[in-house]
Amino acid sequence: MKKHVLFSAAMVAAMTASAQTGEITSNRGENWLSQSGDWALTFDAQPLLNFAGNLFNNGTNNMSTVWLLPNGGSQVVGIPTQGIIIGGKKLVDANTAYRGKLRIGFGSAKTTDIAQAIPQATPLPSPTTTVENVSKVGFMGINIGAGLEKRVGSSRVVGVYGGELNVGFGSGKTTNEWGNAMTAAVFNSPQDSLSGSGPLGRVTESKIGSSFSVGVNAFAGVEWFCAPKISLSGEYTWGLALSSTGTTETTTERWDSTLGNGVGGIVTTTTEGNPQANAGGDKTNNFRLDTGVSGLSIGVNFYFQ
Repeated sequence: MKKHVLFSAAMVAAMTASAQTGEITSNRGENWLSQSGDWALTFDAQPLLNFAGNLFNNGTNNMSTVWLLPNGGSQVVGIPTQGIIIGGKKLVDANTAYRGKLRIGFGSAKTTDIAQAIPQATPLPSPTTTVENVSKVGFMGINIGAGLEKRVGSSRVVGVYGGELNVGFGSGKTTNEWGNAMTAAVFNSPQDSLSGSGPLGRVTESKIGSSFSVGVNAFAGVEWFCAPKISLSGEYTWGLALSSTGTTETTTERWDSTLGNGVGGIVTTTTEGNPQANAGGDKTNNFRLDTGVSGLSIGVNFYFQ
């Protein structure tokens, strides 16, 4: 709601300020407007709007002004679905700007879980002997965008329109290193707290299906200079979006007592999806032709030479 109120206010300001022309300066002689050759950094204004709103309504969910991930993570623990996109633009003349967006994200997490060693000594020691199960999660996320922006007007409210191309890539992998080597005793033991053994065995590796996305958008909106070289912008987008996510591959190991003439041995199997957690992992393809997913986009722009 706050987005649309701010956007409507900027549109009203555009009509009331239409008689203003030429350069606009502050009391100190600073030029308010962007100029040819300026660079700009663009930030998402939503965290600031939420923070300011909560200050007035005494809300308990006040957001800090730290630029956090907009989505804490996906259903796969440790793999963020998106991150902060760095936005910027370069004004090549008073009416034209090149726009760019970039996110290059890599990360990892490591969890160590303590489990009982199998087998234990006889008689049972006190304390019991333990081993470490280690789970390692890694991810990669890259987003690149480029576009052309046209600017209309020379007052404190400027109309903007143009087009953008966005491309994204992502992948992730989880590796489990088990302290107890797979044996008949380990295979038949109760599940431990990391993921444990079961009829299908225990997971040693799970690769998240690689993702690819591409979008072509047209945008239109306004930019209101609220201070010298600082503006608030509101935009709507409309365009085409295509995305594809590959199938998750899960590798498990189990004990097969029929191998080696009854001696038994380890069987390693790689399957699509996650048969233990029933977490899906099917290949998906999506197509969309629509207005922007988030509706109105509010940004804060800082211009400098």
